[in-house]
Amino acid sequence: MNWTELFSALALVLIIEGIIPFINPLGYKKTMQQMLAMPESTLRAVGLSLMLVGALSLFFIRG
Repeated sequence: MNWTELFSALALVLIIEGIIPFINPLGYKKTMQQMLAMPESTLRAVGLSLMLVGALSLFFIRG
């Protein structure tokens, strides 16, 4: 993996992360308010799950 691939991946993350607040800012704000009310353990579990799904997807996609 070279630096170009790493920075390309980070750029795609920024693009994907920006889509929802751009398209539906009110829904995004409501979701963030709901997340503030969640226990930290739930947020950690969701974060871990997303990382595992992402790592497994990357593993199978990249072969």
